[in-house]
Amino acid sequence: MARPSVPWKDNGGPPVVAFGGNALLPDSGDPDGAAARAAEFAEAVLSLMPDDIGMVLVHGNGPQVGASLLRVEAARDEVPMSPLDVLVAETQGSIGYLLSRSLQNALSGNGMKVAVATVVTQVVVDPNDPAMQNPTKPIGPFYDPSEAKALETERGWRLVEVAGKGVRRVVASPPPIDVVEIDTVRQAAAKGRLVISGGGGGIPVERAADGTLRGVEAVIDKDRTAALIARSLDARGFVILTEVAHASTAFGTRHERPLYEMTAAQALGLLASGEFPPGSMGPKIESCIAYAGATRRPALITSVAGLPGALAREDGTWILP
Repeated sequence: MARPSVPWKDNGGPPVVAFGGNALLPDSGDPDGAAARAAEFAEAVLSLMPDDIGMVLVHGNGPQVGASLLRVEAARDEVPMSPLDVLVAETQGSIGYLLSRSLQNALSGNGMKVAVATVVTQVVVDPNDPAMQNPTKPIGPFYDPSEAKALETERGWRLVEVAGKGVRRVVASPPPIDVVEIDTVRQAAAKGRLVISGGGGGIPVERAADGTLRGVEAVIDKDRTAALIARSLDARGFVILTEVAHASTAFGTRHERPLYEMTAAQALGLLASGEFPPGSMGPKIESCIAYAGATRRPALITSVAGLPGALAREDGTWILP
């Protein structure tokens, strides 16, 4: 695998790349599917990695933590229920293991000697944030819209409709405030490692007045946590890899129009007008605005397949400071 030219134009901390729970691992966790995606994902990672420093990867866990929650709810009469923060920790470890193994194999198979390290990460949130009372984070599988009323009534769930896919359960998702292990991440990335951190948005915890930590029942949005990590590290680049090659206005309609480049102010205006749903593209746009504003560097939203075109400024959505 040839090492392509690095797109970052200045020094600064390690670049940060965020990607969804299915960007590498299929819903089923099928190892063959994971291996196939790993090679493509490794190539994308290498195209973004500088020569003088490592890089930080932040993965989602929506499908996986939703599946874990379904399992513990189904077994509640036989074993004690695990709280949501513990389930986030479990998926952070399991996805981090599968991801690091798949990436290490793909990199080694192409002659690349890059160490991959997974850091189990706690992220401080405010348990009194209004978001705790207004669930917006989709988790678990998609259901047919015809099942929505029954699921809400029988299971007490809150559901949100995702255009073209069905309805999905949502849980509380407060904004991240601080990454507890950020110094560990910084030191590991400084030594040239690929560091998997903030998985699933991080394990949500609250910090008491005496500094002690306690778990919070929530799932943090991984894009927001990735942007916080990027700002904390003064990352020289910030990329969100998702299912689509670029953001659009009027997404999913006949009036859909691609957005290849916009300023943070323009993006903020479109966000305020409701163009980007809160459980989908909204947090990605919001996170890129926060990064661009804090670092004065552009942020990118694209897909793995769309990345080469995005780096050539022919695809992707660039959000400029």
